[in-house]
Amino acid sequence: MGYLFRENLRQLRNQPAVVVADDSVFHLPEKVLQFGTGAFLRGLADYFVDKANRQGVFNGRIVVVKSTEQGDTKAFERQDNLYTICSRGIQDGEVKEENIISSAISRVLSAKTQWSLVLDLAKNPAVGIVISNTTETGIQLVQDDIYQWPPVSFPGKLLAFLYARYVAFQGSPEHGMVIIPTELIANNGKKLESIVLELAHRNGLESAFIDWIEQSNSFCNSLVDRIVPGKPEDAILKELEEELGYKDELLITTEHYHLWAIEGDETIRKKVAFYGVDNGLVIEPDIELYRELKLRLLNGAHTLGGGLAHLCGFATVVEAMNNPFFATFMTYLMENEIAPAIPYEIDPQVALTFSRQVAERFKNPHIRHKWLNITQNYSAKILSRVMPTYLNYEKQNGSLPEYMTFGLAVYICYMKTARKEGDQYYGSTDDGLYLIQDPQAAYFHQKWQMTSLPEMVRTILKDQSIWGKDLTKMDQAIPAVISHIQSIRQNGALESLKALLEKTVYA
Repeated sequence: MGYLFRENLRQLRNQPAVVVADDSVFHLPEKVLQFGTGAFLRGLADYFVDKANRQGVFNGRIVVVKSTEQGDTKAFERQDNLYTICSRGIQDGEVKEENIISSAISRVLSAKTQWSLVLDLAKNPAVGIVISNTTETGIQLVQDDIYQWPPVSFPGKLLAFLYARYVAFQGSPEHGMVIIPTELIANNGKKLESIVLELAHRNGLESAFIDWIEQSNSFCNSLVDRIVPGKPEDAILKELEEELGYKDELLITTEHYHLWAIEGDETIRKKVAFYGVDNGLVIEPDIELYRELKLRLLNGAHTLGGGLAHLCGFATVVEAMNNPFFATFMTYLMENEIAPAIPYEIDPQVALTFSRQVAERFKNPHIRHKWLNITQNYSAKILSRVMPTYLNYEKQNGSLPEYMTFGLAVYICYMKTARKEGDQYYGSTDDGLYLIQDPQAAYFHQKWQMTSLPEMVRTILKDQSIWGKDLTKMDQAIPAVISHIQSIRQNGALESLKALLEKTVYA
């Protein structure tokens, strides 16, 4: 079994197992500069570019910049920058499987050793789009020098590229860029723009260039939604390679669902010329609807289910969703409590449809998403993803959402320390200890030392830094949470969940 590279594509085109582009794709011009070699961008943004090229729409390829020092670019070189995207999922109750050899990437450059080649791209008039995924920490303001080789930060590198382009085209408005960060922070485009402008001032760059950044370049907010686990475990990788008929060092797996929502008008749609090739690529003047749906239903349900599933003994999302009690809890939670209370005006049918899509995604047997990873930074996730919906539900109905309240009680139980080793805090289940990866671990360790459970619950629920509001002012909050915690401690999380369902859904 040989490796994937350009010379063996011809014979692979005769195999029904994989979709392969025509040879003409290798002669297409470079049109996109991408910061980040990771699986996520290759499984989402580059997926759209590859699909457009296969349809003869975009007709352009991507130059990828590797900014981190971990790993190297040799695998890309060996495989002529080709890699396989294996998507697996459930849509409308039907299993969806697709294998694509992506030829979207033309080159992968190392920022550390090939920075001059990155700056040379600024002189190419065909390059008009910048994409990035440098993680949330990548879009940060740090003191940077654009003449350093290369600059330290991603915003610094981007500023150096933009300045080189400004010089190359003498400030021509037609040669501005469309810049689309995909990092998971709110208003990512506008935040990146503000950092780039601040760095331009700190580097003493001329006011005409700063005006050109603001007037001739578009920094677009965007939201991305696709689970891309990346390279699968060895056993699964071997099965896929046997199915495909070749070895692939860069193979990635993804779920079938995919969404890339970009904030922009008709001008941006024309400049992002691969728009229109897939319903999952959305360009709208306001993408807040997509952000709220994802944040409240997908992320919020994940957060409320995370501690519960782990305390019930379920390691992965799909394992938990295969349990009828947990699946019923998640479905009821999304459809009857979260969806109606999203703090944004949303058509109820749209919210319901999205809820059912999320449930299908959670049941995807090909995605091994661990609950323990989902519970990292649990407290921050409760505050940002859950509490706005929780508070809005109480405001709308004058009563507490039962399932979300149960989820808050589970969160307090999950944060109970069983062992402290230095600065690390461990909780405990029947399966053993688990590390509580949360900055609030010390806070909850201290509160769980209180001798009175009612007083502890009152103290925690009163803390506005945890919830964003004093929850003791809500009728029934204290007795409801105390009752759930007592049940979980006496009967276990799964039995407590069953009791909740019997009182509500199965009543």
